[in-house]
Amino acid sequence: MEKTEKRLKKQMEFLLEVDKLKFITRQTYLSDGKRKENDGEHSWHLALMAVLLSEYSNEEIDLVKVITMVLIHDIVEIDAGDTYAYDAVGNQSKREREVKAADRIFNILPEDQAVKLRQLWEEFEAYETPEAKFAHVCDNVQPLMLNDATNGLGWREHDVKKSQVLQRNGRTGEGSQVMMEYINRILDKNLESGNLRDE
Repeated sequence: MEKTEKRLKKQMEFLLEVDKLKFITRQTYLSDGKRKENDGEHSWHLALMAVLLSEYSNEEIDLVKVITMVLIHDIVEIDAGDTYAYDAVGNQSKREREVKAADRIFNILPEDQAVKLRQLWEEFEAYETPEAKFAHVCDNVQPLMLNDATNGLGWREHDVKKSQVLQRNGRTGEGSQVMMEYINRILDKNLESGNLRDE
């Protein structure tokens, strides 16, 4: 019983710690454009996207693995903060900050779960397996969908160019060609309406 209590205590400590994701504000606005989303909302949205859009994956995927990846992929931002996709300076130190955060946060868990989740986080970061590729599809499509819904509010606020969005989504087609085509349609529409800048 003592072993179970110690294990449960660590699991609950981790769950309480990751509640802090709800306080990490991202740069993407909610669909009504009234406020920016937080990491908790973002992760939930990606998990639901994975469930609904998995049929468009280029390869067979383990859906539970993808869902777990998208639920944990931003946990490191509790310590490292959210690095805006188009922040050239912030992205230079992003990996170092996030690895340090991963070392602390995942190790709150019992060792077996800490190792498992850390490996899944690293797999997501490596962008090599079918699951990681599709998890990135969701992570790339979701802010694009919300920018489209808000008439490019976030893009206009940061003076984002179409080429920047294309560069960020450069590998999306590896996970889903269907979703890459969706992205291209959204980008063309927002370029035409002036929500995105051309070169």
